[in-house]
Amino acid sequence: MPEIYVHAVEGRTLDQKRALVQDITAAVVKNFNVAPDRVMVQIIESPKENKAKGGILFSER
Repeated sequence: MPEIYVHAVEGRTLDQKRALVQDITAAVVKNFNVAPDRVMVQIIESPKENKAKGGILFSER
């Protein structure tokens, strides 16, 4: 069973998450030749104050 983990800063809507997992699932089905119900996608969200890029917290951008 393929498992895909997406790490992202919080703030996406439920519709955006739904669309993302549908697109990822479709890509795995196509390229790994597995049934959709075999694909597991997990979105792991971080609070903006717990993630930084270039030494600057996302909460301070």
